[in-house]
Amino acid sequence: MKTLAAIFGFLWRVLDGMRKVMHFIVLLVIFLVLLAVLSPRIPIVPQSAALVIAPQGALVEQLSGDPFERALAEAYGTGRAETLVRDVVDAIEAAKKDHRIKALVLDLGSMQGGGIAKLEEVAAAVRDFRATGKRVIAIGEGYDQAQYYVASNADDIFLDPQGLVLIEGFGYFRTFLKGAIDKLAVDVNIFRAGKFKSYTDQFSRSDMAESEREESLAWLNSLWTQYQASVTQSRGLEANAIDAYVREMASAARAANGDLAAVAMERRLVTELKSRHEAEEYLKTLVGEDKDDHGYQGIAHWDYLSAVRAAHALRIEGDRIGVVVASGEILDGEQPPGTIGSDSAVRLLRQARYDDSIKAVVLRIDSPGGSMLASEVIRREIDALRDAGKPVIASMSSMAASGGYYIAMDADEIWAHPATLTGSIGVFAVIPTFQRTLEKIGVSTDGVGTTPLAGALSVERTLKDEAKEILQLSVEHAYGTFIGHVAAAREKPIEEIDGIAQGRVWAGNDAERIGLVDKLGSYRDALNAAAERAGLDKDSYKVEYIEPPLGWRQALAMQTQALAARITSSLVPKNELLLSARKMLSPIEMELARLARFSDPTQVYYYCPCSVN
Repeated sequence: MKTLAAIFGFLWRVLDGMRKVMHFIVLLVIFLVLLAVLSPRIPIVPQSAALVIAPQGALVEQLSGDPFERALAEAYGTGRAETLVRDVVDAIEAAKKDHRIKALVLDLGSMQGGGIAKLEEVAAAVRDFRATGKRVIAIGEGYDQAQYYVASNADDIFLDPQGLVLIEGFGYFRTFLKGAIDKLAVDVNIFRAGKFKSYTDQFSRSDMAESEREESLAWLNSLWTQYQASVTQSRGLEANAIDAYVREMASAARAANGDLAAVAMERRLVTELKSRHEAEEYLKTLVGEDKDDHGYQGIAHWDYLSAVRAAHALRIEGDRIGVVVASGEILDGEQPPGTIGSDSAVRLLRQARYDDSIKAVVLRIDSPGGSMLASEVIRREIDALRDAGKPVIASMSSMAASGGYYIAMDADEIWAHPATLTGSIGVFAVIPTFQRTLEKIGVSTDGVGTTPLAGALSVERTLKDEAKEILQLSVEHAYGTFIGHVAAAREKPIEEIDGIAQGRVWAGNDAERIGLVDKLGSYRDALNAAAERAGLDKDSYKVEYIEPPLGWRQALAMQTQALAARITSSLVPKNELLLSARKMLSPIEMELARLARFSDPTQVYYYCPCSVN
């Protein structure tokens, strides 16, 4: 009997083992089939085609968040479409040497800006393409200010006869919450150092302070001057043509009986008034007809880039320049792409330090700052890179302000675009308390503690004087540390740095004049500077973006994101009423979300709210 049981037990174990093996094989086959089905096919570049540049959403230095979650958010209408600047620039640079690409089409209707510095990177690539003798055509039903900045570099700018060119100038408008805070009986305790450090004004004022108006108008005028100079040069217009177009828009529209397209044409902002169909018929004469849909023969920049990169998919060997992108708010710990986590950034910088093939590092910054401690952790790692003998070049994109400047200041060289917003060397802390709000609904707090500071930072209780004094002293110490580091890095007297700090924001050209940055130039200029310092040949060095490794789960998510977006968008209708309500409440929501993200253990921040409207 025991023998029979042992035989059956053995057979059962064999069968169970075979079952597990078969399950594994089936799962492996399913996974491979899914991967094969969902893997994007490498597009074929036609022998004669136009490269179509059609960015979606904002131009960014780094895409935000997890690929799968980003796709779902976009499907629900809560996400933010983004396009990598480097993808657009790389596609244009590859196309200018590609005999198959006969023309460049700028179809910019879905592009939502991203700052002049990023727009200029694209515009410069367009100018280089045009210099080869290949034609550049912009087509659109209309152009906003950012779209027109890029489009102005085209040979032909076609505008729909019912369209317009909407240029407004630059503005900086903020939402002030004091009225709402007073009605809600919230006590917002504010501590800051720097007379121009204005982030906290939204909690304590109902309007803009004169000091903020002064500094804001200075950098806004600088950006507006640069915008006009670029556009008028591209279009061959008089120096004041764009300013006059904006200021005289109402009278010009009146004279044209409201025909804004005719106004743009009369002011020479566009080449011709053509519908999209007419523009595409013209493009057929340049690049030929697509036999499938009878439009012009074109390839989108993301498809073209896939084809080009597939052809050069071999691993980069030899000496390289490493690029670490620092994009978004600076926060503590691990953070997803689109924000700068102290641990995340340090890991990438450390990877560059211990990779012997990386001879220099470019830190590409697009950040308003954030946590003081996180900024300091990143700065120390940059120092470690330099101590290891590797040059570090800071390359500022549209913004490198406050904490964004802090992580740049110890680099061997700091490069900025003339329109970069930087500086904002100042410090603040914000501690809201809700004891008066709770009293309104009959809730009170009471208790005991072993010291006067026990529970001192509780949001349900009034902030004690001792805690207020400690926080203010901490903020002043952080400010002193900030300007001390800047003075040492820039080799200037601390009094001189204090005079240009105070939380003031500077445009890149002014920052270069006062010594906060070393040189003005493009991202490519910064790469060349890194190569020169590393002793590499400027014409043959390789660039490697140092990014978190993509595991198989992330890779599968990236392959399925488009499919998920299509499915969820068809199954889940967008609630327009909810989306409209959210948009109305977005200023308050954004500030609450920002405060929730700030988690510096000392509650002290290097942050600048300086964004252009």
